[in-house]
Amino acid sequence: MDIKVLGTGCANCRNTIALINQVAQDKGLQVEVTKVEDLREIMTYGVMSTPGVVINGQVVHAGGIPSREKIEQWLGA
Repeated sequence: MDIKVLGTGCANCRNTIALINQVAQDKGLQVEVTKVEDLREIMTYGVMSTPGVVINGQVVHAGGIPSREKIEQWLGA
């Protein structure tokens, strides 16, 4: 599962990455989380509010830290 977190490095972006990794680890899932900080690349996804989360090429979240429950749904946990 390819997961990208879109954002310029704010605390919310770092917290989103940490939460995704924590949920995956808790559920015994192997995920690859990539941080995308380039504004041009972020714009290609149409995300105007960060952090954005892209899973397997599809935008699933934009703006604010997603809830643990939402992340569990994304990961199928």
